[in-house]
Amino acid sequence: MAWLDAMRGFAAVVVALFHLGPYVIGRENHLLIYQHFDLGKYGVLLFFLVSGYVIPMSLERHGSLRRFWIGRLFRIYPAYLFTIALVVLLVVTGVTEPHPGVREDPLGAALGQITMLQDLVGVSGMITPFWTLSFEMAFYLIVAGLFAWNLHRLSAWWAGGLTLAAVVGGPMLPDALLGGTVGRRHLLAAGLVLVVTACLASQISGRRPFVLAAGAAGIGLVVLPAVNGHATRWVVATSSWQALLMLGVMFAGTVVYRLEYNEIRRRPAVASLVLVFLGCVVTNWLHTGQTAELVRWGAVTAAVTATFLLAWALRARRMPAALTWLGAVSFSVYLLHVVVVGLLKRVVPVETDGSLTNRIVFAAGFAAGTLLLAWFVHRFVERPGQTLGRSLQRRAMTVLGPEEPLRPRGTTEGSDAGTGSLGKAGRSV
Repeated sequence: MAWLDAMRGFAAVVVALFHLGPYVIGRENHLLIYQHFDLGKYGVLLFFLVSGYVIPMSLERHGSLRRFWIGRLFRIYPAYLFTIALVVLLVVTGVTEPHPGVREDPLGAALGQITMLQDLVGVSGMITPFWTLSFEMAFYLIVAGLFAWNLHRLSAWWAGGLTLAAVVGGPMLPDALLGGTVGRRHLLAAGLVLVVTACLASQISGRRPFVLAAGAAGIGLVVLPAVNGHATRWVVATSSWQALLMLGVMFAGTVVYRLEYNEIRRRPAVASLVLVFLGCVVTNWLHTGQTAELVRWGAVTAAVTATFLLAWALRARRMPAALTWLGAVSFSVYLLHVVVVGLLKRVVPVETDGSLTNRIVFAAGFAAGTLLLAWFVHRFVERPGQTLGRSLQRRAMTVLGPEEPLRPRGTTEGSDAGTGSLGKAGRSV
């Protein structure tokens, strides 16, 4: 779907511009804009909505958890591991400094990044943009668990429920119940490596008892943002209730997908979307008492909603080629743009000499460097990784055999008993 690629490309550019801003328009101007509109959150929430729309569609299209997980892992891990390797190389050679959070707790960071759940553990990623991957991975695991248990049509309940938990729970939700100390964070990160590995292996195996057990564990991971959403200062979410809001936005994207394909009743769907919208606008202000939060989150939420609705309304039209190309390389753009910023700071003294010439050179170098590096990684890392993933999907059928039905035949209206997937005729709330 070209409109989704265009959305990804646009969101990646928005996030990149947010991190470029301080070096081109100056930190004071950047902070002045931020007081009224958080460009970074705008781009990230667009990404979350798109993921919420796409991930369930990707899973349910084939109705195979094995196919889904192999495809996902080989879609995101090659570029992710390349970025980690590149950052490590730059740090070891003295070209850049390590992230202060990694320097403070290297073991925790290493363990956390194995599963991508580092932000929900309370440890730092190698680079700041990795924080969103924690929410992406948590969403994948929860959605896969819901699918395994035939609960995947309850998107409106999840979107609305997570938002209500954020609004009502607020400061009562602990921020660091599971990761309040270094030792507990290490245990949590190591435990998650075991749990996530077991979940993936079980769901890829296709054996019904293992798939269901892994599904229950995946659903249970919602506890991470609920009680450990801000375990340390290195975590981007400012609280557990804000972490729940992020996850609620992702499920809102799923509600839109189900609404479009008539897989959900209109009233509960619209009600949940309105609830998520209002929750994003008022929750941060409600729990902090800061009017600036109401202004900032209100503006961002309105902009995200308008942008997504505009793209959705134009989904049948031809998208600009530049945006669809940016969509194809958007993951690499998102991961690598801050690396380019770090390199440019070494050669363009824009922080000490903010002349117009330096700012123009910095911006031009940023655009050229980010796009070139993203193209390279997409062409020589991402695409070969995806090709390998497709090959392993086919080989898994030969080695592991067919996946066992998740439910007895004929027990679910409109279901495909061979996969546990509900057909388009099935509707839920």
